[in-house]
Amino acid sequence: MSVHPSRRSGAVVALLAVLLTLAGPASAAPRHGSPPGSGAGEADLLVIGHRGASGYRPEHTLAAYELAARMGADHIECDVVSTADGVPVCRHENDITGTTDVADHPEFADRRTTKVVDGVELTGWFTEDLTLEELRTLRAVERLPETREENTLYDGLYPVPTLEEFLQVRADLSRELRREVGVYIETKHPTYFDSIGLSLEEPLLAELREARLDRRESPVFLQSFETGNLRELDAAGVRVPLVQLLAATGAPADLVAAGDPRTYADLSTAAGLAEVATYADGVGPEKNQVIPREADGTLGEPTSFVDDAHAADLLVHPYTFRNENSFLPTELREGAAPDDYGRAIEEQLAFWATGIDGLFTDNPDTGVVSRQLFAEGVLPEAA
Repeated sequence: MSVHPSRRSGAVVALLAVLLTLAGPASAAPRHGSPPGSGAGEADLLVIGHRGASGYRPEHTLAAYELAARMGADHIECDVVSTADGVPVCRHENDITGTTDVADHPEFADRRTTKVVDGVELTGWFTEDLTLEELRTLRAVERLPETREENTLYDGLYPVPTLEEFLQVRADLSRELRREVGVYIETKHPTYFDSIGLSLEEPLLAELREARLDRRESPVFLQSFETGNLRELDAAGVRVPLVQLLAATGAPADLVAAGDPRTYADLSTAAGLAEVATYADGVGPEKNQVIPREADGTLGEPTSFVDDAHAADLLVHPYTFRNENSFLPTELREGAAPDDYGRAIEEQLAFWATGIDGLFTDNPDTGVVSRQLFAEGVLPEAA
């Protein structure tokens, strides 16, 4: 998992042995069960609850996950970081300054510190400096209070969930809703966590095995913005689909740390996507890589990204679709306030029309409606 160079070879051998025990032997067959591409019906297009239903509840809380599933999300997303005692928990970042009430806890005042994570200097409180017992005394707060003032109503109500609890609520909801609720799990900053001796992948895979979600047919995706950990998971024979996250700018942190000059732009070319397909089943591009914005903020013409990815037999799940004006193309904004809802369904219809296989949204109910309209033949200009 992008281990420190001084201990890479020995650590990788030990790691792969653990992963092989959990995942079984690697297959020489292509990772995909069936190829992506055009002609998919509504059931084949995924709506993924981004950090749960984070447009309506503080992100990465059991309440947000539960609401996303009830709104019809096919999968709910959990970003995994580690506590000081090695327990995987659900937070978008290991820096929890803006997503919990930690600043209001005087007993943790001395834990405030400055760190460099993936080349970025951050000052705040971090999950790896708190044990699970300590972290459980905190409560989640809305990350975007100025944009989502309504969500602040729920500040202070929900604890930080563990990965085990996340998987359990998935199982409970699957039984209650009488459908399989999937999970989409991202390892955050794996190179950084490896460097401090808190590797994320082994406990993650152990939790999946315990929940019987380590099989090829399990409703699970594993994703990362880094490349080395996905390559090692693939080499170890992990059966569930792997997704390479991409961005419109920057480069994978593990490549930067290794002195590799490749950027996300390089990985997003036709040749780069073909290389990604040797170890991954899908890609999660920033949505502007699929349909870029013009200089005036309006939607431009679709790029060749989706066609290039499908030619490499990769699924395409872009991120992140949100309903508020501040996140929408200028021509689809309604009202004067940045937090007013605009014509988000029209934006999503434009993206469904490019042939994407799913999308990440903070508002799963909107995603479900746009998918249904698209499946019924509604085009973007007719919404």
